[in-house]
Amino acid sequence: MSGHGTYLGFDVGEKRLGVAVGETLTGHARALEVIRCRQGVPDWARVGALLGDWQPTALVVGMPRHSDGTASHSTRLAERFAGELARRSGTAVHRIDEHLSSHAAADSLRERGARTDVLDAEAARIILETWFGEQFS
Repeated sequence: MSGHGTYLGFDVGEKRLGVAVGETLTGHARALEVIRCRQGVPDWARVGALLGDWQPTALVVGMPRHSDGTASHSTRLAERFAGELARRSGTAVHRIDEHLSSHAAADSLRERGARTDVLDAEAARIILETWFGEQFS
């Protein structure tokens, strides 16, 4: 486990990468932005800029799986991203099952009447807050 501080969370997809930022002190995160991807490859310059801006203690990547727990194409995409993120950042990267985070994000946005174009960033927020709850509660 990493220490207390600022963390960035990621919801990895083929076309979009949702990003959230949060603090372990409060256990809360907020949706930050959605980064476009090309064939599963994010804009690494933008990811690097966020890492530089936030100077996170560690990073959290959601790992999607089929409902029976087996790996999917999306799982492999997220694993590749997590590995490359660790290599590029030199920062600890934690993985967490993100089962149904996108559904929960859609429900949250709908309840608040918020824009749906931030769905992936909202999913990253849920992923990060879930990880905080598992690690620091």
